[in-house]
Amino acid sequence: MAEIMKLDDAGELDFDRATVEQAYDRWAPIYDLVFGGVFSKGRRAAIIATNKIGGRVLEVGIGTGISLPQYAPHVRIFGTDISEAMLRKAKTRVTELRLKNVEGLAVMDAEKLEFPDDSFDVVMAQYVVTAVPNPEAALNEFARVLRPGGEMIILSRVSADAGMRRFIEQRLQPVVRPLGFRTAEFAWSRFMHWAAGARGIELVERRLVPPLGHFSLIRFRKTEMAAAA
Repeated sequence: MAEIMKLDDAGELDFDRATVEQAYDRWAPIYDLVFGGVFSKGRRAAIIATNKIGGRVLEVGIGTGISLPQYAPHVRIFGTDISEAMLRKAKTRVTELRLKNVEGLAVMDAEKLEFPDDSFDVVMAQYVVTAVPNPEAALNEFARVLRPGGEMIILSRVSADAGMRRFIEQRLQPVVRPLGFRTAEFAWSRFMHWAAGARGIELVERRLVPPLGHFSLIRFRKTEMAAAA
């Protein structure tokens, strides 16, 4: 994949859409085996939070659809992913398990969601924010398609702002980027900076989740004032 990667202004390897798409196409055959158990507790926590809200849910980066059977029957789900290979496995899962609450599955860019404003009661994104080329653009899209009063529920790796952990994360960057991951680019301060500039978005909760406490369940609410803006 090196030929489709590019350098950012700092001279470091940068993501583009093709890089991410090809990385996850390659992960598709083994994704459930490799990550199913590792991320199961965080995934379960995010889905419990989603089920409590209910309504219409957009899961961005739905991947192989591993989370779909855990949603409550009354929740209506639409899933998107950048990888066609991932979505083929998700569609097979929907058919085999007869998941009637899945409205649809579509290839879609997280930074350019093809939905009208205020379309969903919940926007769920599991391990997506640090895997897209422009994380703030994706967060803006999540907020745009979210209805006032609804929540963004995000599972994400949150990197360190400073210290030895940040040093190690930066050293790992060149190794993990070709796999579709980032280790040091999205510290908690970056989430807070985005939220401060996003009209009508407030933090509800940040909770550490396994594995190793490097991941967080993050909930943002879109307030009613956003509708009047």
